[in-house]
Amino acid sequence: MKKEKHHFKKISTLKFIVMAIHFNHFKLFLYAAVLSVANIGLAQETRPNILVVLCDDLGYADVGFNGSTDILTPELDNLAQNGSIFTSAYVAHPFCGPSRSAILTGRYPHLTGTAYNLFHNSSEDDKDNMGVPVEETYMSKVLQNAGYYTSAIGKWHLGAAPKFHPNKRGFDDFYGFLGGGHDYFPSEYQKTYKAQKKAGNPNIRDYVFPMEHNGKPANETEYITDGFSREAIKNIKIAAAKKQPFFIYLAYNAPHVPLQAKAEDVAKFAHIKDKDRRTYAAMVYAVDRGVGKIVQTLKETKQFDNTLIVFLSDNGGNFNHGANNYPLKGTKGDTWEGGYRVPMFFHWPKKIKKDQRFDFPVSSLDLYPTFTGLAEAKLPKGKQLDGKNIMDDVLKNTEPYKDEMIYSLRYREGYNDVGARMGDWKITRMGNEPWRLHNITQDIGEKKNLAGRYPDRLKEMIAKTQEWTKSFVKPLWVYSVKDKELWESGQMPNYEATFEVDKLVDSPYHK
Repeated sequence: MKKEKHHFKKISTLKFIVMAIHFNHFKLFLYAAVLSVANIGLAQETRPNILVVLCDDLGYADVGFNGSTDILTPELDNLAQNGSIFTSAYVAHPFCGPSRSAILTGRYPHLTGTAYNLFHNSSEDDKDNMGVPVEETYMSKVLQNAGYYTSAIGKWHLGAAPKFHPNKRGFDDFYGFLGGGHDYFPSEYQKTYKAQKKAGNPNIRDYVFPMEHNGKPANETEYITDGFSREAIKNIKIAAAKKQPFFIYLAYNAPHVPLQAKAEDVAKFAHIKDKDRRTYAAMVYAVDRGVGKIVQTLKETKQFDNTLIVFLSDNGGNFNHGANNYPLKGTKGDTWEGGYRVPMFFHWPKKIKKDQRFDFPVSSLDLYPTFTGLAEAKLPKGKQLDGKNIMDDVLKNTEPYKDEMIYSLRYREGYNDVGARMGDWKITRMGNEPWRLHNITQDIGEKKNLAGRYPDRLKEMIAKTQEWTKSFVKPLWVYSVKDKELWESGQMPNYEATFEVDKLVDSPYHK
């Protein structure tokens, strides 16, 4: 009996030791699990929120931080001056749709078949193939997969069929319109839409369509620039409640035509004599006012310091409708600097010091690799990008595109306008005129043509640009019946004539 008790004690002691070991292992496991969760939380906290504020047809000189003297933009100026201002920022195309395609795909639009603006109203048919190909993964989808809360607000202009809808392209939330432009006052455009709907008009202009929220009509009541700012604020609060980093693509359609502004905003610019310029200024001011409220919300939700705010325009300003691109030459649609060199800044208190100026050329194509890099996101297998992750260069003030080109090409009716920059130098061909060469850092207005003085440099840059076009694909759609005839007859893309240089170098244009 004693032996049995002793044996029982032995077993109990052994069992206790085993249980203790298991318990300690469990404690270690529990500790490791808690640490792991904490690290995941820390990783999410250290990755920045990303807010893109994109204006539509904003002139290079139409914000205070870029030299405006008649348009007040105090909120934007404050962010710019407390971050890094890019003096040589380019978009990938000089007008709306192709430029936006490039931002979200990270690819030149000529490589994805999207080098013409979309022009149709709307479509409920998934067989409608007028949109950025679904095979191209948007940055929004990559960020969404990396755990970001994603939101698109405002102008889309990348395809209206269901398969091209923002909610199908990586955006958790969409509020805005699918077309290329819109009227600004709901009380007016809603009245027009209802009247045309009642009359049975099958081709209602998309500028008067209702706003939509995730595929359903939305009853907007505010001047739509203010409405888009409101939606951005709402999404910032949603992301804060979810404790998720956010990516918000806030694509204002201001100051794109029609020129429509609130009376109280117009009154602030009574000193501007030209009516179009005065209304345009008020539209820019409405954007600035909205950005101020967004910043206030970021501070209230304690997200301001770790939010990267990127501000830019989709292309140059339209100087026929109130914009000012000074000191740049040209307007929206051109491959002169005024067509596709845009105001831009980065603001990120946690990383970027204030009062920075970045004078090296950069491209809107750089946003995709930069954002996904900051998000520690995994790119889809085989995904090609034409830009660079420029964040280290921005922080160190080093040149991202040393000895490399940044390009632009616009198809015209029977010929091509081209612009390309490498370092201090830029080549331009506009209006089917001979090639020009400028030292763009010394001659920002493209006034002094140096092609005759440096023919070898001109030829080298033209040859590189022509090589770039060899990967182009045929556009998936064109803008007009005339364009269609030119492409079908083989008169477009006409690269051979575009890049012919020998007989042009000695022309009087190059003296």
